[in-house]
Amino acid sequence: MNTVRKIIHIDMDAFYASVEQRDEPRYRGKPLVVGGSPSKRGAVAAASYEARQFGIHSAMPSRTAYQKCPHLIFAQPRFDVYRAISEQIRDIFYRYTDWVEPLALDEAYLDVTQNKPGIPSATLIAQEIKQCIQTETQLTASAGVSINKFLAKIASGLDKPNGLFLIPPQEAEAFIAQLPIEKFYGVGEVTAAKMHSLGIFTGADLKQWSQADLVGKFGKVGLFYYKIARAKDDRPVQPNRIRKSIGAENSYDPDLGDRAAMLTALEEVAQTLKQRLDAKQTSGRTLTLKVKYADYQQITRSRTLVEPIADLSIILTLAEELLTLTDIDHKQVRLVGLTLSNLYNETAEGKEGQYLQLRLEL
Repeated sequence: MNTVRKIIHIDMDAFYASVEQRDEPRYRGKPLVVGGSPSKRGAVAAASYEARQFGIHSAMPSRTAYQKCPHLIFAQPRFDVYRAISEQIRDIFYRYTDWVEPLALDEAYLDVTQNKPGIPSATLIAQEIKQCIQTETQLTASAGVSINKFLAKIASGLDKPNGLFLIPPQEAEAFIAQLPIEKFYGVGEVTAAKMHSLGIFTGADLKQWSQADLVGKFGKVGLFYYKIARAKDDRPVQPNRIRKSIGAENSYDPDLGDRAAMLTALEEVAQTLKQRLDAKQTSGRTLTLKVKYADYQQITRSRTLVEPIADLSIILTLAEELLTLTDIDHKQVRLVGLTLSNLYNETAEGKEGQYLQLRLEL
């Protein structure tokens, strides 16, 4: 008989904004966002719960956020601080299980079916983890507990902030049946609208469709929809994930208007990329240039070599070649980025030059 899995999804509450409010007393209890200034082309990276009451959310242009709340506080992001705190939180997770799958700095899945303290209750483990996080970081987290990743992810968002929500095995299908389709994790606005046009508004509606019909309407992801309508999600918690690429980019205000300025910008981005490659002791074979023009049109140009790329001079030479394939002589540029993919590691243990599976930092 298959063992029922015990999965926890931990999601920090307004992580970046909460860190800033923790470290700066004058920010507490006030609407605050972490992100760029409204006087520039910034965007909201995170919003405090006080700011969310004004309809402000992540990825919103800073100018729009300011219009919604003129007394909004803007804090510059401190990613080194966020990463350090995230490391603390990850260490707490590992006290309970090695089966930890980070999704970002502020969230992760944990499989506690078998756990280090031998605690039979996943809910009790989630409570302990939340308490440890609050005691050791003075921050709050919300947790979802259930039998699979899909349900645990949804559950963690149902009782925020500082919440804990359990979907037990015997209630899983009934929970899915009543859930509005737009609340399904992985169903975005476009897909939800398409489902609505087909008469699918809840999990119960989705369950009425056959696997063949869902695949016919939505492609391969239709199989996933068929399974989750029945509260089935067999994806394992993956403690190691492959890093597919490493990149760097900068945006510019005012826009870059001449080739010399763009080449200078490209060199700065290349240097940042090189530093990140060195930090990971890796290289790669495919270099991709991303350019966003002043009219918001975005294009990419790529080049793949037989040998791995690691030297800054080679990165710059390739990047400049790719830049000539763009329309920079006729358009101004607001963003330049470089990404290296097909990652490679010459210092991996075992055979020299093997591709290396890298841990995604939490």
